[in-house]
Amino acid sequence: MGNEQTHPLHETDKNIIDSLITKKTPENLDYINLARLINRYANFPGEIEIKNDIEKILNFWKITKNELFSKTKIIWSKSFRPSNTNKDLVGSGFDTSN
Repeated sequence: MGNEQTHPLHETDKNIIDSLITKKTPENLDYINLARLINRYANFPGEIEIKNDIEKILNFWKITKNELFSKTKIIWSKSFRPSNTNKDLVGSGFDTSN
């Protein structure tokens, strides 16, 4: 347990997780955010709280990881694009101005 790490995006991701955990009716962006957080933390050593919260969200939404990934594939294939990338998707390049 001594080698568990805190992810550099912990605070941002925790805020997203906290907003998702109470969503009774998730929207497309919510599914996208959960799927990318699952991918981000899948092999990350540590962040047990976030990983546990991800499982809670999946259970609350009554969806498996495979169902979620299938759903997000369909969402992206229909030309979904987040309306506000600088707020919703960290790492989108919004902060690379001069």
